[in-house]
Amino acid sequence: MRVEQLKGVVFDMDGLIFNTELLYPRVATELLRRRELILTQELTDAMMGRPAPDAFTVMIDWHGLTDTIDILSAESEEIFSAILEDSLQLMPGLLDLLKGLERAGYPKAVATSARTATAEDLLGRFDLIDRFEFIIGGDKVSRGKPDPEVYLTAAGRLGLAPQEIAVFEDSHTGCKAAIAAGTYAIAVPGDHSKAHDFAGAKFVANTLADLRIHATLGL
Repeated sequence: MRVEQLKGVVFDMDGLIFNTELLYPRVATELLRRRELILTQELTDAMMGRPAPDAFTVMIDWHGLTDTIDILSAESEEIFSAILEDSLQLMPGLLDLLKGLERAGYPKAVATSARTATAEDLLGRFDLIDRFEFIIGGDKVSRGKPDPEVYLTAAGRLGLAPQEIAVFEDSHTGCKAAIAAGTYAIAVPGDHSKAHDFAGAKFVANTLADLRIHATLGL
């Protein structure tokens, strides 16, 4: 049954639009391998959903690294670029959901912890940029997820109250931000985040193709 109050939709990006949350651990694994260290699931979960500087800070503190955030960022971009061409994929159900939202006239936006330039690059590879009203990257807010700032900012730019927005998030960190902002938070975990705690989400969807999503939005 459609939730009548919902008038707009905001998507997270990593692990929600793209399979990048499966690619980032490959990047982190290589970063740490070069330092004779290993990436654990616990560290992966602690970094997931956070803006890159915050994620690298977690890595530095976790392993007591002497590297700076800038060093790790430059290395990670080099590694990430090398695996993107043959590994980047859209998440299941995305394109059909976008079509349904467009038919229904919902304004759509992206609010991601990734840098805006990175988001534009990835979305551009699949001709998706023009299907969203705007993109808010982690570099456009002062406090990254799990702080609600990015979703409050998105609501303001859409001209809607937070409770009028459905937010799709795949991680515990991102879902906390959406819930704290007062949005209608829907968790859509992938294989990388199925064990996360999504307490407070309206429901946990199987994929973006979940019929409960379509019913909630009257698609």
